[in-house]
Amino acid sequence: MGDYLMSLIKANDLTNVTGGIPTVKGQQLIPTAWVNFNGTGTVAIRDSENVSSITDGGVGVYTINFTAAMANSNYSATFSGGESRYNKTVDGLTTTKFDGFVRQDSGTFTDATYLTGIILGGQA
Repeated sequence: MGDYLMSLIKANDLTNVTGGIPTVKGQQLIPTAWVNFNGTGTVAIRDSENVSSITDGGVGVYTINFTAAMANSNYSATFSGGESRYNKTVDGLTTTKFDGFVRQDSGTFTDATYLTGIILGGQA
């Protein structure tokens, strides 16, 4: 086998030629959107990308709203958090938002302090 050369590329922003998220062999390089937020008291985003706001729908019910719409509602969304004893689920995927739910093992809705969401899929 021959010698292999490594190159280092540094960039602040990468964009697809037509705009949007860059791809390698048809696969997106980065999540389309992500969020880290506090789900107790006054719900507050700690940090995010392509998430404009979180709507508090009541105890254990959150709507994650996108800044830029998704291409369709067939994207992949995960909803998780620090309190491992709670069950987190996703529902209601649309091009502009998805709903995240937090329940105790008993099925009772509960708020959680540390919540995250990661979304993979193309933007409109």
